[in-house]
Amino acid sequence: MTEELVHRVPPASAAPGRAAEVGEVGGASRQAEEQGVWAPERRALAFGLILTITLVAFEALAVSVALPIVANDLNGLALYGWVMSVFFLGNLVGIVVAGRQIDARGPARPFVVGLVLFGIGLTVGGLAPAMGILVAARAVQGFGAGAIAPVAYVSIGRSFPEAIRGRMFAYLSTAWVVPGLVGPALAGWVAVHIGWRVVFLGLLPLIAVAGVLTLPALRRLPEPMPQVDERATAETALPALRSAVRLSAGAALILGGLSPASLALGLAPEGVSRTLGGPVLALIGVPFVLLGLAIALPAYQALTPLGTLRGARGLPAAVVLRGLLTFAFFGPDTFVPLALQGIRHIDAAQAGLALTAATLSWTAGSWIQAHRMAPRGEERFIRAGFAIVLVGVASTSLILLPDVPVWVALPTWAITGLGMGLSYSPISLFVIRKAAPGAEGAATSGLTLSDTLGTALGAGLAGAFVALAVSLGWEPRVGVAAAFGAGTVGAFLGLLYSGRLRETGA
Repeated sequence: MTEELVHRVPPASAAPGRAAEVGEVGGASRQAEEQGVWAPERRALAFGLILTITLVAFEALAVSVALPIVANDLNGLALYGWVMSVFFLGNLVGIVVAGRQIDARGPARPFVVGLVLFGIGLTVGGLAPAMGILVAARAVQGFGAGAIAPVAYVSIGRSFPEAIRGRMFAYLSTAWVVPGLVGPALAGWVAVHIGWRVVFLGLLPLIAVAGVLTLPALRRLPEPMPQVDERATAETALPALRSAVRLSAGAALILGGLSPASLALGLAPEGVSRTLGGPVLALIGVPFVLLGLAIALPAYQALTPLGTLRGARGLPAAVVLRGLLTFAFFGPDTFVPLALQGIRHIDAAQAGLALTAATLSWTAGSWIQAHRMAPRGEERFIRAGFAIVLVGVASTSLILLPDVPVWVALPTWAITGLGMGLSYSPISLFVIRKAAPGAEGAATSGLTLSDTLGTALGAGLAGAFVALAVSLGWEPRVGVAAAFGAGTVGAFLGLLYSGRLRETGA
């Protein structure tokens, strides 16, 4: 599942947990907390954000389930991973642009632009005659979707008292329940019996509804305190945009270098890549990886909190952990439908049940942490979540063995989703709590950027393994196994690194 972006979007998918500010005073604050998420002054915004997340959830789950059918119809298995990873590479640029615009002018305009580009990407993708066109459409769609997560984070940060922010984030996670229950099976049935293009085009009317309901509430949001210097924000917007473009381009070069076979098989004339051979293509990719690192690392450093690249304790560590978490989950998640449909040969609707299980357990994990977390107690849930994701990813990889019953994917991938629900939200809450007043957009866009980069690299690396297996004439099963292995390593590294959330002397 691609809790991508918003969720899953996403990813913006599920989001942070609950933490009450100890000793908070003030009659107005207490009254706001008592009224909760659905207080009259917050009701429209809450409903609009939940509807938007629901839309993104339907899109993410539907594309994940339909993608094996799309790849077969368009003869594009080698570009399978790129359909997902390029979405997030475009997302990187959209996130940064939206974060700076939110701090300068509020979240309404980025939200509108994001929905429009998201709709354009859906339209072009639904009409795509070739896998390469679909990849390009997903880049546009990802750019538009990049605005949604920062808008949601900042809107909650500015409109909801800290004591009920976690509850609102849990509601955003719950917005995945209905799409999780009916989305995968419905998308699979539609893709098989009506056509996969309807999976893309059928969501367009919902975009207009989400915009009409959410935009008025966003325009009424209070200004941040202290007031942001709009001129200073404008002066930093262009360098930030350049850094975002460099980061996205560098990540694309890294992924292309890791899997030049995928580009050659997907875009080159018939027989060219097979004439070169997998080992030669791998050697050709080394300079691309090095060049990508040289471009991406400085850009990443410029767009994230100071100390993120060197792994400083506290907020920078949380940003790094979000990237490791999404890398560990979404790389394997991209290929769960392919493993079930293409390798274990069950139909798309049945394969979607694994995504449903993970979506529901993610939501359950989010609610557990929202109600059980002590004030400022995020670290414990983050560490436990990484451990559970590690067990879930490793266990789900067993379905690649022919002797293992295929139904095993349901409980094992549900375990993985539970780990995401327990850890994803506390990381977001930690960053919101640490962000400086008036700079929430920049801080949360850095978090979401790391989130998105981890997803893109996870899906891209997994796709590279599958493309390499195809180029060498091996079974796709080998490449998918390597994808699950990479996710397991990512979860293990996150578990080890989670101790750096605690600042020195804390």
